[in-house]
Amino acid sequence: MAEVLSQSEIDALLSALSTGEMDANELKKEENQKKVKVYDFKRALRFSKDQIRSLTRIHENFARLLTTYFSAQLRTFVQISVASVDQLPYDEFIRSVPKMTILNVFEPYPLDGRFLIEVNPNIAYAMLDRLLGGRGVAINKVDNLTEIETRIMTQLFQRTLESFQEAWSTVIELDPQMDDLEVNPQFLQMVSPNETVVVISLSTAIGEASGMINICLPHVVLEDILPKLSVHYWMQTKKKSRSTDEILALENNVRNAPLLIKAELGKSEISIQEFLQLGIGDTIELSSLIDDPLLIKVGDKPKFWGQAGKVKSKLAIQVTEVIEEDENNE
Repeated sequence: MAEVLSQSEIDALLSALSTGEMDANELKKEENQKKVKVYDFKRALRFSKDQIRSLTRIHENFARLLTTYFSAQLRTFVQISVASVDQLPYDEFIRSVPKMTILNVFEPYPLDGRFLIEVNPNIAYAMLDRLLGGRGVAINKVDNLTEIETRIMTQLFQRTLESFQEAWSTVIELDPQMDDLEVNPQFLQMVSPNETVVVISLSTAIGEASGMINICLPHVVLEDILPKLSVHYWMQTKKKSRSTDEILALENNVRNAPLLIKAELGKSEISIQEFLQLGIGDTIELSSLIDDPLLIKVGDKPKFWGQAGKVKSKLAIQVTEVIEEDENNE
């Protein structure tokens, strides 16, 4: 992006040109010279801006799903939002992670490789405290996780993978499976140190505790689906239209579906005392007359008026009138 000069700098430049301290031709020569841009091969930018924007949208949805999930599980105020999305070498990411933290490693089938969700100890222990009946106090003692604490945290974060799967469903149908829960990043080597990874940082607040949840996605794992992360791909993706055979099969299935039709002979209201005293041979008087039309219902909705009769010694109802939609609503 071109540098923007202040008014005082513009005035000084014009003054230097008018007094001859600077030559306009020399300035033009400098502009025509090739610009040299420094490129760090250790920090190779392998994700395009378009792909970064798509990853941001996906994980904004993931953050909303996590907010709902943790709010229900912990029964306290939870707020999660995307703070930043950066691409950097894996080695640089690992060095930025605290010495002792919560590292959830999972495999995103059918993709080949592993993803990582790093949870700040303040957040992880606030969650654990809430699950065990506390107020959500963050106690940073991650260096000595007990077996019970490890089990509880594994189960809690295992279910977050369902939200991760739902957030990615617009791009690919994933079946993520928890692989391991680590506390020391030095023992974790998912990819080579120079491999480019995308790190999505989620700003998280749980009650009075706050911290970051970092999601690490290696480029080598996402490489096969990178074309699907472009807006151009999303714009070209159309809903698959049904074939004529599929439409006919669906229509036949609907036509052959069973439908409950019933005719009401009439209604009557009696007390519970009268109901309890009913016996064989007793008669209940209905509200309708013998000549009144019978109400025919399809499902539970009134659709027709009819008249009772017989067809070949079987009881039958003859439809005499169709109930209009307005009349039905009334």
